Amino acid sequence: MKIGIVYDLIRWEERALIDAVKKLGHDLVPIQVNRKVFWLTEPNGFSELDFAIQRCVSFYRALASTAILEEQGVTVVNSFNIIRDCEDKLYTTLKLSRNKIPVPKTAVSFNRETCLNIAEKLGYPLIVKPIFGSWGRMVSRALDKDSLLEILDFREYMQSPYFKVHYLQEYIDKPSRDIRAFYFWEEVPAAIYRVSNSWKTNTALGGVAVEAELSNELIELVKRSGDVMGGGILGIDILESKDGRYFISEVNAIPEFRNTVRVTGKDLARLMIELTIKNIKQ
Repeated sequence: MKIGIVYDLIRWEERALIDAVKKLGHDLVPIQVNRKVFWLTEPNGFSELDFAIQRCVSFYRALASTAILEEQGVTVVNSFNIIRDCEDKLYTTLKLSRNKIPVPKTAVSFNRETCLNIAEKLGYPLIVKPIFGSWGRMVSRALDKDSLLEILDFREYMQSPYFKVHYLQEYIDKPSRDIRAFYFWEEVPAAIYRVSNSWKTNTALGGVAVEAELSNELIELVKRSGDVMGGGILGIDILESKDGRYFISEVNAIPEFRNTVRVTGKDLARLMIELTIKNIKQ
């Protein structure tokens, strides 16, 4: 097959996918979006691709390049709709909740006064997130009314308009870890605990990856969540409360997997290509 890898930066994951395509005997077409002109009014020469794997770090580059490729007849994994829906935490939470997937109690406000009303119902501490973003950046924990007001003041002076959409979520008191599970075309090939003494457990912020063995209940929850968000290749973040309940926190449409491969020994890049081919051929 002729397989495109769409990227803006070459990280460990992109190298692993490129190697997997070659080792499996397929034709590789690298597409570095920040070094290429994309015509909107004429073909860009990708019509012979069987599919492309989207790996841009930049959300906007990923979304724009996926839109162009799809509209010119290329199957992209993940699709424009999946990338858009998963990046928007507001929409992800709304969609999961509407489909009976357990998520933390969450509300959105567009002004300070109603944020305080939300806080009265959620209680402190609570989490304030930007609706776009990754790696735990700009995610804050308000311990009381004063700290919430300070967070809101800071956000109100940010230039990006999406910071004026205040996403407030109940704080789940987790046991010094969360779970990152991978969903590949209705399968759950691997999962890790991200362990940290900080309330933020992202590996990008120092969390330590440890292999996780998921129960049948959790595997089913991951599968249901991936199906609801559109399928494909996803990283699904799970919070576990100290009383044993599980909540889906976020869904990542272009997940990093270097640390998962390191601690589990599973060749996720090869599996990603193999399962995508299997699904496309069906």
